[in-house]
Amino acid sequence: MSDGTGNPMVGPPKAATPAATPGVTPAATLGVTPILQAIGLTKSFTIHQLDRHITGCTDVSITINPGEFVGITGRSGSGKSTVLKLIYRTYLPQEGTIRYDSARFGQIELSSADERTILYLRRHEIGYVSQFLHVIPRTTAREIVETAVLETGADAEAARAETERILAHFELDRELWDSFPNTFSGGEKLRLNIARAMVKKPRLLLLDEPTASLDAHTKGRVRELIEQLKSAGTTMLGIFHDLEFMGGLCDKEYSMSLGSFTA
Repeated sequence: MSDGTGNPMVGPPKAATPAATPGVTPAATLGVTPILQAIGLTKSFTIHQLDRHITGCTDVSITINPGEFVGITGRSGSGKSTVLKLIYRTYLPQEGTIRYDSARFGQIELSSADERTILYLRRHEIGYVSQFLHVIPRTTAREIVETAVLETGADAEAARAETERILAHFELDRELWDSFPNTFSGGEKLRLNIARAMVKKPRLLLLDEPTASLDAHTKGRVRELIEQLKSAGTTMLGIFHDLEFMGGLCDKEYSMSLGSFTA
């Protein structure tokens, strides 16, 4: 698929009302600088072999304050993953801006940042959990997670200890730690993918269906780590179909339909 050239006109999206906490004033009214602010994001694709034009998202805007957990819900194909991939810079928007408040660079426009900057942010500040595990061939589960920890600046001993801690947390069979993930089940690959992203404790964590194909027990283990990260100040933006899982976690929730946010 490649970028399309036409963008259908759709009215501005409406965010769902944030869940209020009694006695707490929303961060925006306290002059807090958002960690992420996307305005008017539009993205479409053309499937040339089918001569078909597809809208990914249209005029999507979202503001996330430091430490918030924001959830996006909606049916498959509504554009949720497109929004996350625009923020992670997997895709470039055809319209709109994405401002990120980096610990190192300050305010930065993600859609126009150079590749070196994006690689730094992905290594040190912005994490991404997808439904699929993409790794270097012939790399063991232990090596995948250890590499992620080492990228944060930890020494080899600390990386080894933290790797064993998180693999044990997700109850990945110890016999698999030194095995290649291509032999893993879908659920085991997803647990490894989550472990690799969460072990780095990023400033901003993007979660694309992190509980897909997981059983109830493992979902609980994922929720525990999300709660720990949130308590430690990690900001998160997540896509979920499991509304029960989101209960009590999200500070704000957006519902998406046909590429736009709806009330």
